[in-house]
Amino acid sequence: MALHFVTAAASAAQPGGVVPLTGAEAKHAAVVRRVRVGEPVTLGDGAGVWLHGEVASVAPALVEVRILSRREDPRPDPRIVLVQALAKGDRDELAVQAACELGVDEIVPWQAARSVSRWDGVKAAKGRERWATIVREAAKQAHRSWIPEVATVASTAELARRAETQRVLILDPTAPAALSALIPDERDIVLVVGPEGGISPEEIERLVAAGAERVLLGDTVLRTSTAGPAAIAVLNVARGRW
Repeated sequence: MALHFVTAAASAAQPGGVVPLTGAEAKHAAVVRRVRVGEPVTLGDGAGVWLHGEVASVAPALVEVRILSRREDPRPDPRIVLVQALAKGDRDELAVQAACELGVDEIVPWQAARSVSRWDGVKAAKGRERWATIVREAAKQAHRSWIPEVATVASTAELARRAETQRVLILDPTAPAALSALIPDERDIVLVVGPEGGISPEEIERLVAAGAERVLLGDTVLRTSTAGPAAIAVLNVARGRW
């Protein structure tokens, strides 16, 4: 499979034109991946544009790609959204990376009651930036034409408001109904994953009162880094994405 690169310059590019890769993308192409003139590559803007091209010139600070074809992929609809509770270590980051590879369309950091990690003030901005970098790199690796958005850190009250227009599903090991038995509708699906200590009864009660549903992922209790990606895989099959 051809190497894939992301650049805003892809947005307006047309077949026959040349797109420059600069900065980190040029360095990655020329120094790390050692692309050669004539090598086929793909480019995208992260917002649906997908270009096939071939390398026209290579230098450490500038790689030029001649465009051979262009397509524009529509934004996924309905979408799959992952609400990932902040977790200690890198467990939440592992979940974010895998979820992006599996096709999630938006990621929402959640400051859950039992989250050991806390995003306050400057740390919230840095945490979101870190997750956005992970998502961008995972989307490139997975050759995705749309890069998922990373929202600002959300409170439980904000999650409850999503239930007014979106189908909010709480991944709960004590839920009576299996996720695999869910009958899809046209609403976006919002998967809510708790931290290491689980979602508190008060949070579940508040979300259910707002219209959220509790769903089961199986007989075992999954880690916070595993539950979201596993649920996305189930939904990909149910919605015909796979």
